Amino acid sequence: MARRPLIALVAVVVVGLALGGWAISEKWAQVQNVYQRRADLIPNLVETVRGFAAQERRVLEEVTRARASATQVQLPPQALSDPKALERFQEAQGQLSGALSRLLVVVERYPELKSNQNFLALQSQLEGTENRITVERRRYRERDAGTRKAR
Repeated sequence: MARRPLIALVAVVVVGLALGGWAISEKWAQVQNVYQRRADLIPNLVETVRGFAAQERRVLEEVTRARASATQVQLPPQALSDPKALERFQEAQGQLSGALSRLLVVVERYPELKSNQNFLALQSQLEGTENRITVERRRYRERDAGTRKAR
């Protein structure tokens, strides 16, 4: 008779851990989703800037290369426990963030570009996406930390 509550408790713990792992994978998928959104916005942004800033070709090429590199480095949920894979992924994303920062500095040199409606819309979408990246990474870390405590 005393075994039933123990078995029920064990079952609850096992199911909770399984659901926790699923929730972590779901949170990581959302992080990857916003990174992909950022990567998808970049070609449009580069084309818009290219029309105004042909002499800034080097910066535009850096952004394009960094985007290509960042989209090639994938980190599926099962690889999250591999510190080297996580480091490569974060490094590629960091290079893309740095290239985008340099692109925005170039934009400051072109007042007519800053007033272009297409550019303003793309810039707003990119800023929103950067904010989403921050939020989703925070949510993932919080969920991961909560699951680790439960174990």
